[in-house]
Amino acid sequence: MREFRGRTAGVTGGASGIGLGIARALADEGANVVVAALDEGAARQAAEALRARGLRRLAVPTDVRRTDS
Repeated sequence: MREFRGRTAGVTGGASGIGLGIARALADEGANVVVAALDEGAARQAAEALRARGLRRLAVPTDVRRTDS
C-alpha cells in the first residue's frame, strides 16, 4: 500500500460500513483522517474511535449531494 504517514485523507460515509472500514485502514497506515458523514454524531463517534490509533482526526457533517455542505 502507498505511504500515508503524515498525510490527511477525507472519507465520505466514514461513520459506518465500508467508509468506516476505509477510514480505519487509512489510519492503520498512518494517515490523519477526516470522517465525513450525514450523521454528525456518528461521524464524531467514528473519529473518536480513530483517536486510539494516536492520529489526528476530525468529524465533519457532510451531505455530498449539496455543494454548500
